[in-house]
Amino acid sequence: MAASLPQDISDTELVHLARTALKRAHCPYSKFPVGAALLTESGEIILGCNVENASYGGTICAERSAVVSAVSQGHTKFRAISVVTELNEPASPCGLCRQFLVEFGDFKVIIGTAFNTKILITSTRDLLPFAFTPESLDTFEHEKASAASVDTEGDSKEQAATTISS
Repeated sequence: MAASLPQDISDTELVHLARTALKRAHCPYSKFPVGAALLTESGEIILGCNVENASYGGTICAERSAVVSAVSQGHTKFRAISVVTELNEPASPCGLCRQFLVEFGDFKVIIGTAFNTKILITSTRDLLPFAFTPESLDTFEHEKASAASVDTEGDSKEQAATTISS
């Protein structure tokens, strides 16, 4: 579900929308519903909930559900996500979701509960320090290209030295 909302949606409003998504969770195995509300850069809200599967590996978390839905609708830049559970204290996204979220940059993460007003505010980078990101791959490609350039220069110098000494 995507809904256009004002650019200045509050953290509390985003938590409220995540609570709406939580009610749609399909969690017959863990009985642990999670809801997410993702704010796109353009101001649209995409909801997601966890969807469990009898083949546990097929389960998708609420955060990833929201992101996958957003990407399928053409959104890849996000301003914030709210994640809500039925615990009394805000619960952080799992490790896989942290990695999945940081793939799309550093944006606000609002963690709340379904039953009270407690919220934690952090960011995708703070949730996963030293994250492996698309920038990591860019750095690798740059370093690889630089190393290849040095190797090629070294080979040319060796060939020149061999030619001179011959």
